[in-house]
Amino acid sequence: MLDIHMFRDNQAQIRADHDKRGISHDKIDEVLKYDKMWLNLQHDTNQLRQKKNIAARGISEAKKSGDEAKAQAILAEVASLGAEISRLEAETQAAKEQRDTIRMSIPNILHPDVPEGDDESGNTVHSVYGEKPEFDFEPRTHNELIEMNKWVDLKRAAKIVGSRFFFLKGDLARLELALQNYAVDFIGNRGYTFVQPPVMMNRQAYEGVTDLGDFETVMYGIEPDKYYMIATSEHPLTAMYMGETIPEDQLPLRIVGVSPCFRREVGSHGQSDLGIWRVHQFTKIEQIVIAKPDDSWSIHEELLKNCVDLWNELGLHYEVVNICTGDMGTVAAKKYDLEAWLPGAGQYKEIVSCSNCTDYQANRLQIKYGQPGHANQPIVHTLNSTAVATSRALVAIIEQNQLADGRVKIPEVLVPLMGGQTILEPCQWG
Repeated sequence: MLDIHMFRDNQAQIRADHDKRGISHDKIDEVLKYDKMWLNLQHDTNQLRQKKNIAARGISEAKKSGDEAKAQAILAEVASLGAEISRLEAETQAAKEQRDTIRMSIPNILHPDVPEGDDESGNTVHSVYGEKPEFDFEPRTHNELIEMNKWVDLKRAAKIVGSRFFFLKGDLARLELALQNYAVDFIGNRGYTFVQPPVMMNRQAYEGVTDLGDFETVMYGIEPDKYYMIATSEHPLTAMYMGETIPEDQLPLRIVGVSPCFRREVGSHGQSDLGIWRVHQFTKIEQIVIAKPDDSWSIHEELLKNCVDLWNELGLHYEVVNICTGDMGTVAAKKYDLEAWLPGAGQYKEIVSCSNCTDYQANRLQIKYGQPGHANQPIVHTLNSTAVATSRALVAIIEQNQLADGRVKIPEVLVPLMGGQTILEPCQWG
């Protein structure tokens, strides 16, 4: 969330950002209203505390002088002041909670380079890589390829858990493991430490990394323990330093994480979202950086370059787009997406998101840097980027590398991790 001092000292910037996004200023006004209420209540409470302390000092003096009646009168006054202070403290806390609940729903300040647009049609092409594959046959969709090669079993997964889950089989399952290993090594060789996070988080930590009001509907909750299954390893890896001050000489922290991810993916989706494209469980290799504010924009470009270099090595055709105001979520200040060409579907579709969240998550999580134990240390910036979401990467690979007989050519960089195998062969049982 935005620092409260922005609302007090620089509300014009927040209002200008809302205008750019095309959203109402009502919530800004509500935050300012409750903040003023909170400040006034704090002042009134402190005044009463001082009055109570002064009065309390008179009790012993009255007792020493033998004036029991005066002592009892002061005791009654102190008790009355204490009750009033308790009432004001409750009102103060309620005003603060109301202020911060609204503040958490107000989006991050956008980078000036973010293009304006109402929806994804306003996204602009940043760069294009690779050659669009050409075929001397009608290219199949990934749904057709996985069915004819028996690489995925959707029906039996639906039988035991529900739709949009899957069994991954044979060579395609082996390729998925190869992708994980390749991506972790590729990003690790650029100075990122490999971390495997927990796959559940409590509500406090989750509210630190995303707006649960928007995101909770797509998450799986665990009852009665009140945990959430993670939707991406970005969330636990960013929240792992919640409430801490990181020594400045340790920044930037560069992490590459691997985890299963769980999303409800509610709503209706198109034909190209079937199969293993939009599913409830998938594996993702994620890049996370915790950095000083002065470094975050150059690191955002670093994260993008890591993605571009990795996907270029896989030999695929894709474009990078700069996400516009109307397609931007609450948390990021700027976001790039990589969109792979799917010849069977005849469209580009998102395979990577690369975001600079500036201090938005860190304000919620209270992650600071400097000297641990010292007051008023500065807030860090947090950044995240997909390296590979394996199910979507598999879709891009098999559609772009498909052969006329339905088999699939393995990207050269993955051949060593496939034991020298160059073609994905059909699974022998279905």
